Amino acid sequence: MSVAVETPPAGAVAHVLADAYRRLADVCEALTLRVAQPGAGEGQAGPTAQELMSHQGTLDAFVDAEAARVRERYGTTPRRDVAASRALHDYAWSVGLLMGGVWYLERRVPRIRPEDLRLDLDTATYTITPGTELACLTGDSLAGGSGVLTLPEEEQLRAALRMAVADHMRPLLVALGPTVRRGARTLWGMVSDDLVSGIWYLGRMLGQEGAAVRAATDVLPIAVPPYPAGADFRHLVGDDGRRHATRTRAGCCMFYKIRPEEACVTCPRTGDAERLRRLEG
Repeated sequence: MSVAVETPPAGAVAHVLADAYRRLADVCEALTLRVAQPGAGEGQAGPTAQELMSHQGTLDAFVDAEAARVRERYGTTPRRDVAASRALHDYAWSVGLLMGGVWYLERRVPRIRPEDLRLDLDTATYTITPGTELACLTGDSLAGGSGVLTLPEEEQLRAALRMAVADHMRPLLVALGPTVRRGARTLWGMVSDDLVSGIWYLGRMLGQEGAAVRAATDVLPIAVPPYPAGADFRHLVGDDGRRHATRTRAGCCMFYKIRPEEACVTCPRTGDAERLRRLEG
């Protein structure tokens, strides 16, 4: 007797990814995102990530736009390498949240092609066209469908997430590296920080910080090439006995060069006493 095997309908991957991206945009106030319909590239604002990675003029405009935002927000003109670092940090955090967020919410890992992500340089708004490729676990309703990599183990899915983020970011690190003026280890440290912090941020927005800290630690328990460091969360205890999750960045977003007195709470330059003061405030 033959048994019919049900497979997901055509377009199912793009549909579920669109829903997941919209949920991330709704939950995460810091993520400025539009979700486009497949095939709607014409007329959308801003260059694609592919153009950022391959055209020097577009890359220069990317850095110029970030420098203009720094001047507008903070009243200071950043060095070119600082503006490039800030632009790269925002991009890596957004990509880390998009991929890591879908993994956290749905245990699915999207492949985001550079040509499917656009950035409006004037508004810093990202536009994503949902793709047709993802990885998922056995038993997922999408398993067996076109463009779907089905994996039996959670760790294999986490490895797929690490690989998907690295494959997307690598060409941009190569293109932007000379402007940022930082070595490969520092650049990959920024990517690892932003993958971890994106998952952490999503958990806080959902009221699930503890679960998100554990999940991010599972993704990067230790240094896993090309990522030079693990999540390395620890806890600080306040005067009232409350525990606060923190970590120290492996890379640097260079914000301290813009506001030296306001270095990030996870910056190596920020001591534990100052971290607690901010966390409790």
